[in-house]
Amino acid sequence: MLTTAIILILSAISFCAGQLSGRTCTISPLGVGRDDTDQVLAAIAKCGHGGRTVLQHGVFNITRKMTWDLVDAKVDLHGFLSFVPDIDFWLNANNTYRVVFIQSQASWFVITGQDFEVDAHNTGGIQGNGQPWWDFFTTVPREDGDGRPIALTLFRAVRGVIRNFAIEAQPFWCNCVAESQSVVYDGMRCNASNENPTFAGQNIVPNTDGIDTYRSDNVSLLNWDITCGDDCLAIKGNSTNIVAENITCRGGNGIAFGSLGQYFNLTDIVQNVFMQNLTMTRINASVQPNMQNGVYFKSWDGSINGVPPTGGGAGPGFAQNITLKNVVLDRVNRPTTISQTNGGHSGDLPSMYKFEDIHYDNWSGTALTNEVIALECSAAVNCTDITFEGFNVSVPAGETPEIICQNAEDVSGLGAACS
Repeated sequence: MLTTAIILILSAISFCAGQLSGRTCTISPLGVGRDDTDQVLAAIAKCGHGGRTVLQHGVFNITRKMTWDLVDAKVDLHGFLSFVPDIDFWLNANNTYRVVFIQSQASWFVITGQDFEVDAHNTGGIQGNGQPWWDFFTTVPREDGDGRPIALTLFRAVRGVIRNFAIEAQPFWCNCVAESQSVVYDGMRCNASNENPTFAGQNIVPNTDGIDTYRSDNVSLLNWDITCGDDCLAIKGNSTNIVAENITCRGGNGIAFGSLGQYFNLTDIVQNVFMQNLTMTRINASVQPNMQNGVYFKSWDGSINGVPPTGGGAGPGFAQNITLKNVVLDRVNRPTTISQTNGGHSGDLPSMYKFEDIHYDNWSGTALTNEVIALECSAAVNCTDITFEGFNVSVPAGETPEIICQNAEDVSGLGAACS
């Protein structure tokens, strides 16, 4: 059913692109050291409703926040939008958008509207100029919501397609889709790779998630290649009808569901998620030393410890009907876990967030520890209906695989006892 929905969305967008008014705006970069922000925004303003905007090959220098409002439109982005790394400027909240509610995240580039396509043709996208940011934050504390900008944000977008897109050196999250529906990303490359030899072998690129989905329905993530120091994909609250296919994660924390239940007064629902053909691979440690998980689930515990964006907890909700199929792991630390104590302290109440109806199908590869499965669920609600079929992940030679099932019910297909 979800695959059919992808085809219908793509067909609708293709039809839309064929019905453009004929108005075309074509621009080229002004040149080294010159500001392209005005001409880019002028082209979108003129042709972003019912027309086509063409950004030719080269580097477009962007010096301030930018929104593209696209309706019945197409953008051909052959070049790169290079966001000038003026850290003090971008950390000023007045110079970014705060359209992503969760954790008060900042955005410097927002695409909104309906029935649009942005195609970067595998030659263009966003240059985030992340290295100065990563160097800066080796001595400055990092906190969620501190103003580091998301590279590309889709906000209140309906029937939109992002295609053949590259984002280089994102300072923070590579992508976020928020309060949107019927969105397809077909071909996305994110590359947060430290190039400063001083920090070789360290993870100085945390929070460079490939994408965070939030308050969005019917989102398809197809053909992704992510190098990062955090979550490759992060499925956050009120993400429903999500498809992810052909995803390669190079380093980082793997694919996350969460964290969930951070806001005590908001219900987080994650429902109807189908992922297949996922690869988690460890890369050269001098570039990125981490490859923590295959797929993992996490919620805050049942007590309130501080307030968001950096604290919180006790939020209700559930994650259900999730299938994870054809997963290949290359030397991950932990293949899969469920943890419900994010942000917790000794003596806290157990989480009220429930994980259920989760299905693992055809997993293979290698782990660097013997803890292949850890279902550490909340005593208040338990995890239920978790199945494993063809789960064949190897542990280091001479070690015995360990499976932890804590407050987990109706678990089947393990082929070994839970401890």
